[in-house]
Amino acid sequence: MRMTTLYAALSGAFLLGTAALVPAQTTNTATGNNTGASTATTMPATRSANAGAKDEYKADKDRIEAEYKDAKAKCKSMTGNAKDVCMAEAKSNEKVAKAEAEAKHKSDPDGDYKVAVAKAHGQYDVAKEKCEDQKGKEKSACKKQAKADEDKALADAKASRKNVASNKPAK
Repeated sequence: MRMTTLYAALSGAFLLGTAALVPAQTTNTATGNNTGASTATTMPATRSANAGAKDEYKADKDRIEAEYKDAKAKCKSMTGNAKDVCMAEAKSNEKVAKAEAEAKHKSDPDGDYKVAVAKAHGQYDVAKEKCEDQKGKEKSACKKQAKADEDKALADAKASRKNVASNKPAK
C-alpha cells in the first residue's frame, strides 16, 4: 500500500513538473494566430534577449529590495546612533545597487557616473550619521570632512565622465 501511494505521488509530481515546462498555447486575438511550442523557436532572438534582460533587471531589483529589508531588520535590534548609522548604510547600499543595476540594464553612457554619484552621496550620508556620535568642534570638523570627501568624489565622477565622453570616437 505504501509503495502504491509513493508511486502515485511521484508520478503526479512528474506530470505537474512536465506540464509546467511546456509553454501554453496562446491565441492572438488581433490576428487569430495560434502560437505554441513549435513557433516559439522561430521568434527573433532579440525579442527573447530583451525579455531576458528585463527579467534579469527585475530579478536584480527584487534581490536589492530583499537585501535592503534584511539590512533594515538587522538594524532594528540596535539603538541610538548605531541604529541611525546602520540604517544610513542600508539605504546607501540600496541606492548604489539600484544605480548599478540600472546602469547595467540601460547601457547608458552616464551609468558609471550615476553609480559614482550614488556612492558619493551614500558615503556622505553614512559619514554624517557617524559624526553624530561626536560633540562640539570634533562634530563640526567631522561633518566638514565628510562634505569635502563627497565633493571630491563628485568631482572625480564628473571628471571621469568627461574623460569617457572625450575618448568616444567621432561619428
